[in-house]
Amino acid sequence: MMNYTGKGNNDSATHETIVIINCVLNAPLMLISIIGNALVLAAILRTPSIRSTSMIMLCSLAVSDLLVGFVAQPLYIADELKTLISQDVLLYRLSAMIGFFLCGVSLGTMAVISLDRFMALHYHMRYATLVTKSRVRCTLGLIWLFVFLALGFYLWNKFVYHLMAGIFSAICLIICTFSYVKIYRVVRQHQFQICAQQQAVESTTNIMKMTRLKKSAMNTFVFYIFLVICYFPNAILLAMFATIYKDWKTEWTFATTVVFMNSSINPILYCWRLRELRAAVVKIGRH
Repeated sequence: MMNYTGKGNNDSATHETIVIINCVLNAPLMLISIIGNALVLAAILRTPSIRSTSMIMLCSLAVSDLLVGFVAQPLYIADELKTLISQDVLLYRLSAMIGFFLCGVSLGTMAVISLDRFMALHYHMRYATLVTKSRVRCTLGLIWLFVFLALGFYLWNKFVYHLMAGIFSAICLIICTFSYVKIYRVVRQHQFQICAQQQAVESTTNIMKMTRLKKSAMNTFVFYIFLVICYFPNAILLAMFATIYKDWKTEWTFATTVVFMNSSINPILYCWRLRELRAAVVKIGRH
């Protein structure tokens, strides 16, 4: 989850340089996020054959990432540029709350996706009955609702909210890490079974299904790596800010931009790692 803190009294020239660099970085990321996630959403909505439970989760993630580029980043850029002239408390708070909300939803959704991939491998025989479309929609809806309601703490006490945001970010990252450690162990175990010819007792259908699940899990692992790269610095700063107040204006500025970067990277990763989605996006692009 991203963070906005009080603005410090930095040297004017240095502050202006940082603001300009930050806005220059955010502008192309914003466009990539809007175009990329819009294509992903259009592809999923116009291709019923690929609407699995996993795609529903990716659809939720694409919606939050699209709104990051379409709403959160423009407001953030406007707020950054406004500081070159004067402080605008209303714009700052609006930008902060929307940024908190959308990036929090993205992070929570990624945690659910990683847990889903673990369940698909670990409970592959019962996965279809455990993870249904209705349960997935309900879980995603609860994530959106929880992160939205948590904004009330931002209005009440920003320090408490920053602590909660840091804890939430840490929990999501721990869930992702736990899931992929377990996934790695399951995949390794299955590889050992293949080497020992133990797969002979399984049906060909189960072997092919397990292979597809392993590929899907490894694809999602790529998302996890970029998630950690983009969110971990901000999670650390959130926890430190909530416990030890210090004006890390430059650190917050670029940590926020790195969080936004995740929303631009995700659709590229989808199309690179998921062949069915890539084909649907290419089809949409040609039209």
